[in-house]
Amino acid sequence: MAINEGKEEAELFQAQAHLYKHVFNFIGSMCLKSALQLNIPDIIHSHGRPITLPELLSALQMDPAKSSYVYRLMRLLVHSGLFSTTKVPIGEGEEEGYDLTPSSRLLRKDNVPSLFPFVQAMFHPAIVHPSECLGDWLSSNEPTPFHTAHGMGFWDYLSQNEEFNRLFNQAMISDSSMMNLVIKDCRSVFEGFNSLVDVGGGKGAVSRIISTSLPNLQCTVLDLPHVVENLQDSRNLKFVGGDMFQSIPTADAILLKLVLHAYSDEDCVKVLRKCKEAIASKGKEGKVIIIDIVINEKKDEHDLKDAKLFFDVLMMTVVTGREREEKEWEKLFLEAGFSHYKITPIFGVRSLIEVYP
Repeated sequence: MAINEGKEEAELFQAQAHLYKHVFNFIGSMCLKSALQLNIPDIIHSHGRPITLPELLSALQMDPAKSSYVYRLMRLLVHSGLFSTTKVPIGEGEEEGYDLTPSSRLLRKDNVPSLFPFVQAMFHPAIVHPSECLGDWLSSNEPTPFHTAHGMGFWDYLSQNEEFNRLFNQAMISDSSMMNLVIKDCRSVFEGFNSLVDVGGGKGAVSRIISTSLPNLQCTVLDLPHVVENLQDSRNLKFVGGDMFQSIPTADAILLKLVLHAYSDEDCVKVLRKCKEAIASKGKEGKVIIIDIVINEKKDEHDLKDAKLFFDVLMMTVVTGREREEKEWEKLFLEAGFSHYKITPIFGVRSLIEVYP
């Protein structure tokens, strides 16, 4: 009996630790935010080798009395895998030094690619505050928690707040810069077409990469007029203001990068039908190319699953969208009149989805 009671107590304390971990997850996020505010990734890179705690304090121009606080901050960030530690020769001895990991290298401001603007935007109060309203929203008639928090929808807020709009556009551009890493491996996806429309392509970050890589492909970025206003066309890239729910320019292929996950199933079907109309002249050779998240709970490894499920709740919180499992994607494609599709998980969190008439 005592053994069983001891086991039950151990399980309760393990459950307590599990709860504490999730209760305090936000502290890890705020520690990462502070590391970006202090410019720590760039400081370590500029140092040219792993940086000791005294050297980091000096570079931060910080009072040495803050040494223990910075140590505790870095200890958590090292534990989270955002930085690493190694031994650094100092005089005749060694000290512990902080180094970058693949994750923190992505947070260097001048790095290519850099996710610094994306992470910075996700920490903006406009994005963070609605998640605090989830419980209130579920008991209300508001369309999204964003409405509950800000009294308007995300897209209206974006159009009315110039500073956040700029930050958000920079975030989308930085996220799209990751495409540079894989576009060379995806040439076959775009080859064989004379024209491509990047629907909801924003400032054209992805289309610029594609148009440079495939100079014979005529690329068009379609987005709302105020988004593409004053953007300069080039030889094989042009910008068109419009509404994807109303009309999409005719092309051999359509690209939708991180567009559909921001919308409800009903709206997605509307957009996909417009896409099908746009590629009708190409017949069965036309294609819709989607870059988006596909949830696979059985096969996704833990960090990947975490990221996808967090994105899903973010879409629920900020807009009316969601991240979808394959069967949910298939339902949209069939309802929009497409015959078949192919999913290739080559973009980390996102997958390449090719949809055919």
